[in-house]
Amino acid sequence: MTRTLIKGAAVISMDRGIKNLAKGDILINGDKIEKIGGTVRSPGAKVIDAAGMIAMPGFVNAHLHTWQTGIRGVAGNWSIPEYLHHMHATIAPRYTANDTYLGNLVGALNQIGNGATTIFDWCHNNATPGHTDAAIEGLRESGIRAVFGHGSPKPDAGKNRTPYTHIPHPRSEIERLRKGPFASDDRLVTLGMAVLGPDFSTWEVTRHDFELAKEFDLLVSAHVWGAPNRMNKDGYKKLAKAGLLDRRHNLVHGVYLSDAELKLILDMGASVTVTPEVELQMGHGAPLTGRVRDLGGLLSVGVDVESNISGDMFTVMRMTLQSQRNIDNRATARRTKAPAQALSIKPIEALRWATIDAARSLGIDKRVGSLKPGKQADIILINGNDLNMFPVHDPVESVVFHANGSNVDTVLIAGRVMKANGKLKYPRLKEKKALLARSGRKILKGLKLAA
Repeated sequence: MTRTLIKGAAVISMDRGIKNLAKGDILINGDKIEKIGGTVRSPGAKVIDAAGMIAMPGFVNAHLHTWQTGIRGVAGNWSIPEYLHHMHATIAPRYTANDTYLGNLVGALNQIGNGATTIFDWCHNNATPGHTDAAIEGLRESGIRAVFGHGSPKPDAGKNRTPYTHIPHPRSEIERLRKGPFASDDRLVTLGMAVLGPDFSTWEVTRHDFELAKEFDLLVSAHVWGAPNRMNKDGYKKLAKAGLLDRRHNLVHGVYLSDAELKLILDMGASVTVTPEVELQMGHGAPLTGRVRDLGGLLSVGVDVESNISGDMFTVMRMTLQSQRNIDNRATARRTKAPAQALSIKPIEALRWATIDAARSLGIDKRVGSLKPGKQADIILINGNDLNMFPVHDPVESVVFHANGSNVDTVLIAGRVMKANGKLKYPRLKEKKALLARSGRKILKGLKLAA
């Protein structure tokens, strides 16, 4: 096996059993981390000089609609009702399988370039099996690690058509994928389900979808707001009673859930993903960050939609942290009639939301999310000599508060170098960018969307 030795980096392990190092080495054997220490020797290993760099696990982006990459910049002034109509009823039906492939490929490459080595690709525009296969091919070609969340379209109900809220997740597709390309969970791209959930489906559909996920032992994720006018108000109580609510469930948003319902969901082992920038813009409400923390639940963060925000996980992590600090600071000021004397959340916790805790949310923390011997070598090197980073006094604070995607010098996924010296290794990026631009123009041509 090929051995690679990362030399002289400040190491942030994100593993409670591995100490951070002000200067250390990481030995990679094949696709796994073999050793971490102050000085590691391995004659014959390929050496990566990481002096002045910060080594850490790659980000785990726990929620991303990667297929929308080619239509960036259309949704920056949309509320959630506008988004649901414009994106799903108007734009999504225009997508061909090739449009989906290009969005997933270039979107995944962008994630790698910005330091995300794993994404949960929440792909809910699979109009045909061809769209599904194209989406998967885009992920695989990029070289990213991904959970492919198979979802279904959400068009407006036309005359004499069954509303999507009444249509169960297609069993035939899950069977095809699970018995075919996703028969093993040891591959770089694995399978999950992106379902309608209690907010957007009848109880019969919700139950069917969660039973399907349980049968095939798949992560099952749903968009949830928990607003009073949702379609299936007692859905989570019914899921718990039916034995269908457990660690496999990942809830996204959930901002209007009652404390009692949120506690039920978390007590059953489910995780919550917040996407703060999108939630703050589109009118979802305050992110669930603090409420999940108060209940001791598992929290992760994600980008959500690049049709209106940057795909940069550094920004997502910061916004999650600072928006919740603001909520906590204001609560303290109301209670004490004085400014907060100490902050409620430390930077290392925010970094956990974007690495090891996100990996736990996706059920892949035994493989990724932290730097530890035996785990997959998903590692990023951040250049501490860049002007916006230098000088680095505390590597964790430098990453959380100062870094951005331009500082990601090197990215390894399963031991393979995907970015080096600030440049992606993908060989046909210029060609694929041109095709993506053409795809986006075609999709949006002639549309009059509220701005």
